[in-house]
Amino acid sequence: MGSSLWTLGLILASLASAALCAAPRRPVDVPFGRNYVPTWAFDHIKYFNGGSEIQLHLDKYTGTGFQSKGSYLFGHFSMYIKMVAGDSAGTVTAFYLSSQNAEHDEIDFEFLGNRTGQPYILQTNVFTGGKGDREQRIYLWFDPTKAYHRYSVLWNMYQIVFLVDNIPIRVFKNNKNLGVKFPFEQPMKVYNSLWNADDWATRGGLEKTDWSKAPFVASYKGFHVDGCETSVNARFCATQGKRWWDQAEFRDLDAFQWRRLRWVRNKYTIYNYCTDRTRYPQLPPECRRNRDI
Repeated sequence: MGSSLWTLGLILASLASAALCAAPRRPVDVPFGRNYVPTWAFDHIKYFNGGSEIQLHLDKYTGTGFQSKGSYLFGHFSMYIKMVAGDSAGTVTAFYLSSQNAEHDEIDFEFLGNRTGQPYILQTNVFTGGKGDREQRIYLWFDPTKAYHRYSVLWNMYQIVFLVDNIPIRVFKNNKNLGVKFPFEQPMKVYNSLWNADDWATRGGLEKTDWSKAPFVASYKGFHVDGCETSVNARFCATQGKRWWDQAEFRDLDAFQWRRLRWVRNKYTIYNYCTDRTRYPQLPPECRRNRDI
């Protein structure tokens, strides 16, 4: 009897622990025009299947991009993207959130192109109060040019989670108790763009864009936005504490998600600002908790 009660206690404790953490809800795919508008070079955006899929085109004259109609203070944002195929050196395909003022906050996915046969590099970064320099770079475990893959950001008061096909690749925790700023009072728009950055994107600018391969094409679909929409000047979310991504189970990753994140760190990370002692002889405060970098 005692053994059975002990076993039951373990099961209940395990279920209680699991209830405190959860994977993000399944995104709702909608047409481009539901949540987004073109930003620049409108003629370099091509629409397919009634706007459920678009392509961004980059040539030697211009790139292009689009942004969300609304501004958001926290939420879950997701996009299916198929990267520029072939020789993409010098190009950057970006999916990011950013606020509008000088001391801006920003949450970045940047996909750095490469020569044919060389892997893409995914760079993530977090800006708070106008300060970034928190780059992490990974190789992906698949070819992002062959098919669509889903890239997502979950952002709440407690953490920012970067996900690829629902696998966490990075977590930036709210470490305000360590004196680290966290994006929590500047609403952000969601941006996507394809542009030329051959002064830095590939091997630090050594590899230049081969314009004979243009146009370079990145494809998008999904266009999921589930955020607290507010004015650009708002300082709090009116529905704080009432949305699914704002609940207790999304304050941290669960055990399975942490294992997946460690898998990415151990097998695919090629740069982490937290381990760059040349650049940061004194470890940044948020890096002192290895679990949270």
